[in-house]
Amino acid sequence: MDAESVSTPKGDCTTCPHREDRLSQGRCEPGDSCVRVMSGRQIARFFNQNPDLAEQYAGDEFWERRAIAARYLSRKRLLEMLDDPDEVVRRVLAYRLPVDALDALVKDPDREVRITVADRLPANKLEVLVSDEDYLVRQYVAKRLPAGRLFRMIPDPEREVRKVVAQRLPPESLGLMVYDADPDVRLVVARRIDPSELKPLLQDNDWRVRFAACERASIEDLEPLLADEDEDVRMLVTGRLEANK
Repeated sequence: MDAESVSTPKGDCTTCPHREDRLSQGRCEPGDSCVRVMSGRQIARFFNQNPDLAEQYAGDEFWERRAIAARYLSRKRLLEMLDDPDEVVRRVLAYRLPVDALDALVKDPDREVRITVADRLPANKLEVLVSDEDYLVRQYVAKRLPAGRLFRMIPDPEREVRKVVAQRLPPESLGLMVYDADPDVRLVVARRIDPSELKPLLQDNDWRVRFAACERASIEDLEPLLADEDEDVRMLVTGRLEANK
């Protein structure tokens, strides 16, 4: 017996309910396209050729059959599967359900389900996920929430979320983030804030933030940084001052 035959499961066609029609019509094949084996690849191929049979497997005991069958079910049928115990099945639902039905999955225990919801919900409904327990969900929200409604996320506990907020917040509102606890966030602020508001960042304790601020600050604010502790900052300031003579 070769390695391929050992690794590829084959269903028993003698007891399969699809033997008389699908097998005889060439719409399934043992070891390649079969809904009876525990093989996601074979199950996916089977439903690709026989999407009309998906309904029969919507309540199957094997989660992978349900998940793959869900790709072909009507949206009405999908609504009956919202309480499916497997998160992979619910991820398919989150992707395929009508947008107006996604509210039912906003509190789903699976992060990937909620991320999909955050990716599909209309922007005007995203605030329901602003306080999600998982920062990756909140990061998706920060990327899609209207910029004028990001203020609630300025104090988010996760740096990566605040970085997204700093990248999208209207420049005139970035003064609210110049004293953020994380230098990576302040660096984003230094690159976007109006130059007239850069003074606090010229005194930042992170040289990268000071450097970014010096690139954009008014010439008249730069002289004190000729004595900056960082050589790169001093060189930048010296170059800008000399170019302005």
